[in-house]
Amino acid sequence: MGQFLKFLLASCLGLFIGFFLLMGIGALVIGQAISASEKVKDVEANSVLHLTLDRPIPEQTNNLEIDPFAFETESTLGLTAIVDAIDRAAEDDDIKGIFLEPEQLSAIGLASSGVIRDALVDFKKKGKFIIAYGDYYTQAGYYLAATADEVLLNPLGIVDLRGFSTQIPFFKDMLDRIGVNMQVYYAGKFKGATEPYRLNELSDANRQQIRTYLDDVYNHFLMGLSDARGLSVPELRQSANDYEGIDPNSALSSGLVDVIDHRDAALNRLRDRLGLEEDEDIKRVSLSAYAKASKADKDYSVKDKIAIIYAEGAIVDGNGTPGTIGDEQYVKYIKEARKSDRIKAVVLRVNSPGGSAMASENIWKEIRLTQEAGKPVVVSMGDYAASGGYYISAAADSIFAEPNTLTGSIGVFSLIPDASDLMNEKLGIHFDTVKTGDFSLGITPFFPMSPQGARLMQIRTDSMYETFLQRVSEGRGLPRDSVHAIAQGRVWTGNAGLKIGLVDALGGLDRAIDAAATLAELDEYRTTDYPKVKDPFQQLMEQWLGEENVRAQAMLKYQLGDQYKHYRLVKDLAESKGVQARMPYLLSY
Repeated sequence: MGQFLKFLLASCLGLFIGFFLLMGIGALVIGQAISASEKVKDVEANSVLHLTLDRPIPEQTNNLEIDPFAFETESTLGLTAIVDAIDRAAEDDDIKGIFLEPEQLSAIGLASSGVIRDALVDFKKKGKFIIAYGDYYTQAGYYLAATADEVLLNPLGIVDLRGFSTQIPFFKDMLDRIGVNMQVYYAGKFKGATEPYRLNELSDANRQQIRTYLDDVYNHFLMGLSDARGLSVPELRQSANDYEGIDPNSALSSGLVDVIDHRDAALNRLRDRLGLEEDEDIKRVSLSAYAKASKADKDYSVKDKIAIIYAEGAIVDGNGTPGTIGDEQYVKYIKEARKSDRIKAVVLRVNSPGGSAMASENIWKEIRLTQEAGKPVVVSMGDYAASGGYYISAAADSIFAEPNTLTGSIGVFSLIPDASDLMNEKLGIHFDTVKTGDFSLGITPFFPMSPQGARLMQIRTDSMYETFLQRVSEGRGLPRDSVHAIAQGRVWTGNAGLKIGLVDALGGLDRAIDAAATLAELDEYRTTDYPKVKDPFQQLMEQWLGEENVRAQAMLKYQLGDQYKHYRLVKDLAESKGVQARMPYLLSY
């Protein structure tokens, strides 16, 4: 027996040592790959910047879930880093032009694509060229490609210009069939998040608001194309309605593209503009490599700072994960900025459709404390700053939005499933209870909500909506009733928000930073970013060595690809706890 135990312990120890050796070797190999990828190469003269934009684009570099199966060694550049790199390239004598291949560009919002587009337009104003090529242009990709001096399309390619839409699944019939009654409590006639659980199609009010903001952002999109391509908005609208881009020859004859040819034709055009001989190598530098090579130096002798806090993703209770806004973490970020003697102002960059009302309130409170401490807070809105995203913005001293930002959605809701029919009638499972009071059982899916309980839930929902109205009223200097008239869960664009007082001005992050410096009376300053995002290797190790559900979620994201966002939206709604302040729409672009 003693000999058996000795061999057993030796085997276990061997497995234990082997496992950690393998992990160490794996970490060393990946670490070496990362180190090699991070070596900065000088940008050669007569180069072109190669833009593919084939990765997700977060607001802040690496602030997103890392794909655990890709073992990527490069950072995922954020929107700010991308625009900074293009701006620096415009001033760099070694960069003569841009080769734009936005074929895989899809997971980007309207406002983000507009920011990149503006950077490309400014690049051309410096006397430099852009050549675009694609086998397939998504609408987002074409929006950027249209800025090019020449747009080339493969002989079998497509320009997917067809207009904007939103798809909303409705679950009521399915829930009825399986015996689940979704008990819904909401405030705001435009708060469409609850409709999929209580209706089988859009309500008239919801359809009206979607139509209004969809038309607004689509018109803005068409005007951008019109400026770039020299086509009228009616011509572009007709091309989209006829789906002319699906045929290369129609795309050419209608003026959507300039040349129908293969990729080597685009490369030859680059050579011509660079003054190169046929088949001579083109010096191309990727966006990520250029961002490293041309990184702007900070002047650390400047003591005063402005904190830029990137709040992107769903607003959740607790710490959250990369790409979400966990109230515990963001309260810490704001508090640290407030207590730092060197930080004189805060810019909150919001790109969020909302989420937990409680988490939104906690973040709002920390912003108010920062203002009471004498530090101005300015909000810069990205693709979305709606519902909870607007809640955390409302107190700001000044709010900037892009024209096609989706904002507002000032409303709240709660969803509580009642699966008693499913249990009793479908599955033959019956529950009984003994309780000491009417509410002692709490909220359970196995019994329907009592009339008294339903009344209290609606009262609580209305109360939280009233609090939301008061937060906006106080922050925007508007009467409560005026806020209620434009609230009720209605989604507005940045353009419309400016007219009704939800935002102060149109503009991007740079304008918000300038405004914060003015409010803080700063002549010289440098910026500091929150959160302090971990590099891809650290995130990768945490995913593989972390909780099982993190790995499962990552695997699902890998399998679903672009469709993951639809799954995640439904999952977030299904798993939401407490009263929610969330915009439940995904805009197809």
